[in-house]
Amino acid sequence: MKFSVDRDVLTDAVMWTSRAVPARPPVPVLAGVHLEADATGVVRLSSFDYEVSARGEFAADVETPGEVLVSGRLLRDIANALPHKPVQFELDGTKVSVTCGASRFTLATMPVDQYPDLPQLPEQSGTIDGTEFQHAVAQVSVAASRDETLPILTGIRIEIEGSHVSLLATDRYRLALRELSWKPSASDASAIALVRAKTLTDTAKALGAGDVTVALSSGQGVDLVGFSAGGLVTTSLLMDGDYPQVRRLFPDESPITAVVRTQDIIDATKRVSLVAERNSSVRLAFIDGEVTLDAGQTEDAQASEALEATVEGGDITVAFNPQYLLDGLGALGTEYVRFGFTQETKPVEFIGLSEPGGDLASEFRYLLVPIRIAS
Repeated sequence: MKFSVDRDVLTDAVMWTSRAVPARPPVPVLAGVHLEADATGVVRLSSFDYEVSARGEFAADVETPGEVLVSGRLLRDIANALPHKPVQFELDGTKVSVTCGASRFTLATMPVDQYPDLPQLPEQSGTIDGTEFQHAVAQVSVAASRDETLPILTGIRIEIEGSHVSLLATDRYRLALRELSWKPSASDASAIALVRAKTLTDTAKALGAGDVTVALSSGQGVDLVGFSAGGLVTTSLLMDGDYPQVRRLFPDESPITAVVRTQDIIDATKRVSLVAERNSSVRLAFIDGEVTLDAGQTEDAQASEALEATVEGGDITVAFNPQYLLDGLGALGTEYVRFGFTQETKPVEFIGLSEPGGDLASEFRYLLVPIRIAS
């Protein structure tokens, strides 16, 4: 095998493909990236960890077709370090040479015949705007759990009904819901899928702008979800288990509401939380016309700050984990935030709006459980 290609083209494909190379592979060959060059001038790269697969391809000047398996980690590091010049990739016996300008690397090969077959991309289910998809996944992923002892909560639940898609994530302390539209292949499309939050986040970010094709095979033997765009393809096994019925936790109405400029409360939270000890809270006291944030319960350090707020329905005081509060506020992406309260100990709903009294940006909703305030 021998081909030449532009350095940036090679690097982009290697970076995409190496994302599915496991850090601790169950078998040695899974640490590799498979490259195949054919006589038509196309080079295909692939990787697989038995759960997630990634494939990419690019046009190259192929002198000799062939295939090879090399260390994905080394190939990624080398591709990143190469100068911005054409790259020549050549297989010679059991070694691969990568030459770029005055730089030359030699890599050992791995047994290609031991590399497993990658799963096939399921039949197309529809397409979604890549930019909106990336933003939506980023919004809900902040609420996904990082605790592997509850693996079901490390996923993002995808609900599809016709042209409507809902993304849901929770770690028991907060809940995020994002609604968006897509173009289904069938008008009566209906499906539910649970995908690891990290896998979905990495995929949405890497695929970027443009239309992203979504493919689901739920209920057809092996449950897979696939995404493809611009020659990049990835598949992932769906997670097993019954996701909790969390959508019902969103309140039908909020008798007490408060509207605050989002960036102001983000900045104030960051300032007062500087004195908050580990696992302690930031308290927010909403009264007519303002919200006061304070933190620090010892004589060593205390902080407070008052902001303008539009409060309706009565006064209320709540306390939050400061990072969870910042995660929700940062995910909104709107000029103002409306807090919706039912009781001091009940979850508080965050919804964005462009201006006080304007329409709520209800396509994204964030629910945060307050911390009980010691009497």
